[in-house]
Amino acid sequence: MKKHILICITIGSLLLSNGFAQKSKIVSADKKYDSYAHIDAIKTYQKVAEKGYKSEDIFKKLANSFYFNSEFEKGAKWYGELFSMNIEAEPEYYYRYAQCLKATGDTAKAKQILDLFKLKLKNESKVKLSESTPNSTKDGKPFISKETIK
Repeated sequence: MKKHILICITIGSLLLSNGFAQKSKIVSADKKYDSYAHIDAIKTYQKVAEKGYKSEDIFKKLANSFYFNSEFEKGAKWYGELFSMNIEAEPEYYYRYAQCLKATGDTAKAKQILDLFKLKLKNESKVKLSESTPNSTKDGKPFISKETIK
């Protein structure tokens, strides 16, 4: 009986220490990411993600790091992982994902994601305001014409 308890305690402590190790790696990568050291952050985030740790924040930062370093194929992979989590991401993530897909040649999926991006923007108050603002006067003349600029 004592052996079983000892084995359980040993296994439990190993699992807990592994969880703490992942968190300390993430904190280290977050510091690098926040100081715009994206290349260094990528290495750590990838190690953590490839070990099976899934987090919206990690996928966002990993995908952004690749995007900002023009590694669009890898960025598309991680944006794909992010969106497979069925989360409500900010519109810029849709845009970046679509740009990565376009860069890798997947234009059909890029168009789908851009359509979702446009839908997201319609829900933004700034876009609603700009859509409600007319581009011309009541008689159909534009507010600013070429004659006005001269």
